[in-house]
Amino acid sequence: MDLKAYIRDIPDFPKPGILFRDITPLLAEPAAFQSAIDQLCAHYADREIDGVAAAEARGFLFAAPMALRMKKPLVPLRKPGKLPYRTHSLQYELEYGSAELQVHVDGVPEGSRILLVDDLLATGGTVEAGCRLVEKAGGKVAGCAFLVELTFLNGRQRLAPHEVFSLIQF
Repeated sequence: MDLKAYIRDIPDFPKPGILFRDITPLLAEPAAFQSAIDQLCAHYADREIDGVAAAEARGFLFAAPMALRMKKPLVPLRKPGKLPYRTHSLQYELEYGSAELQVHVDGVPEGSRILLVDDLLATGGTVEAGCRLVEKAGGKVAGCAFLVELTFLNGRQRLAPHEVFSLIQF
């Protein structure tokens, strides 16, 4: 199945000069969505993965079904104030300011191998922060998986030395 055919281009969104890659047509087609989850899981089938993590919100769309399919815990990485239990926290810089991610203190057991998942890899800032937060919590990054990668933004280099896998590249 050609998953790229399910990605819609939206010119000048969210601002002039930006070409937005819209994944909602893929999400709206169950066969395409299932194929994406199947392919992402297949890539990691022979890897030692102890949990699947994602930063809110669109990363959850792929991480949750992957965690179920792989029979692994889902580890939500959330904005401040969204997790009810004690947390590890990490502040990080983005192109337009700063942000923060948190994870429950028991969300990443010491030494666990965590796969980070997101819908799209652009500059890599949020997933890089997710990697650092997993490591701060005592885990190891098993890889970084994406539906779409915007290769011209070089996010893959920012995530080195972690493995980066994407199904669709633009």
